[in-house]
Formats: sequence, C-alpha cells, structure tokens
Amino acid sequence: MKDNQLLRYARHILLDEFGIESQEKLLAARVLVIGAGGLGSPAALYLASAGVGQIILADHDTIELSNLQRQILHTDARVGWLKAESGRQTMLALNPDITVEVRTTRLESEDLRSEIAQVDVVLDCTDNFATRHAVNRACVEHQKPLVSGAAIRFEGQISVFDPRDPEAPCYHCLFPEADDVEALSCATTGVFAPLVGIIGSMQAAEAIKVIVSVGKTLKGRLLMLDAFDMQWHSVRVKRDPACPVCSKRS
Repeated sequence: MKDNQLLRYARHILLDEFGIESQEKLLAARVLVIGAGGLGSPAALYLASAGVGQIILADHDTIELSNLQRQILHTDARVGWLKAESGRQTMLALNPDITVEVRTTRLESEDLRSEIAQVDVVLDCTDNFATRHAVNRACVEHQKPLVSGAAIRFEGQISVFDPRDPEAPCYHCLFPEADDVEALSCATTGVFAPLVGIIGSMQAAEAIKVIVSVGKTLKGRLLMLDAFDMQWHSVRVKRDPACPVCSKRS
C-alpha cells in the first residue's frame, strides 16, 4: 500500500477488526452497483471513499430535475446527463485512487450475467421487481453475494443474499416472482429523501463487510426501517427448499 493510501484510509486501518489486510482486500475488489439513483448514489459514494478498487456503475437513465431531491451523485448542472457518467465524475472527484467503469445500456440477459460473473459482490439499487429477480438469478448462477435494498415513501429495507452458503436464502425465497405484482414507484408515490441515504449507505456497509469478511452481515435477515416513526424491525428469512431459483445449487 502506498503512503498516500495509508493516509487516506488511516481511519479504517486503525480499526482493530479491519486493519491493513482488510483495506488491501477492498483495494483489490471489483464491485457492481446496478442503479445510480437514490440508493445507488450513497452506496457508490461510500464504496468509492472506502477504497473499493474497481467499481462498475450501471445505469442507462438520464438525470432529471426531480431526481436531485435525493440522488446525491448528481448536480443541477448535469441535468440531462447519463447518470452513470455523472456518477463516475463525482466518485473520482472524491477518490481518484480508484477505477470507475460505467455501463450506460440496460444490463439484460447475457450482458447482465457476464458482468456479475466478473465481480466480487453486487449491489442491487434498482426500483423494479423484474430487474431484481434477473439480478438474483444471475447472482445465484455465478455464486456472487447480492446486497439488495429498496425504499419507497417512508419505508426502507435491506438484506444480503449469499449463494455461497448452501443454507442461505436467495431474493426469490423472500419475494417470489409473480406476473401480477405491481412495483410501487417513487414517481407516483414519493420517497423521503434521507431514507434512500440511510438504506444506500447500509448497502455499502454490508458490501464492504462481505468483501473483507468483517462482522456479521444481514445474510438470512431482512432489516426494515419505518423512517416516519424511526423504528427498525428485523425478520429472519429462511431458504425455500422448493425455490425454483436456488434449490438446485449444491
């Protein structure tokens, strides 16, 4: 580790549970963040500031004025920009020591599976069930840990799905895929701005813990936040032995 890195990451290195070895794992890690919006903004910023060496930021959407209430990767001057490109600029301004790659087309099918196969952990910061299930299937296929977050109105939730553990559930075990499920949208129902900051930051924290094997992750637990009354609830999540996505893994 270089002298400037020792200084930049000193507050991590001072942690007895972390140290230089864990920081070096972060610097060598490759992470995929899918979504550069409300959740992806704080998640990507904290991964960048923490020193994750390679971050792939995937988002095909462009910045709108209404995004700026909560999507802190972006600025007023960048309205109309691709979110991934804007996010890359902000992340590198914060930490030029890392590498940020962007994907500005929608990741689907083989492209999605290929990207997930090449990373250490995936953060799902999207806002629709179809994408979440596609990401989950690819993570199970390639045995990649998935940190999943969601936020709407005043309600947020986060969990970690780790297919490397044969006893751990996948996203489908918790939220079975159904054609008649209608995902709520921030555009129609609203969202409390600090809520996405809380959940997105926690996604970064869980991803870092997964990478460096520090602490206890949210694997097998769903943590829910009612930000209106500021109350947390934790629910145990068991693997579904009949799950069509993960039941056949060894």
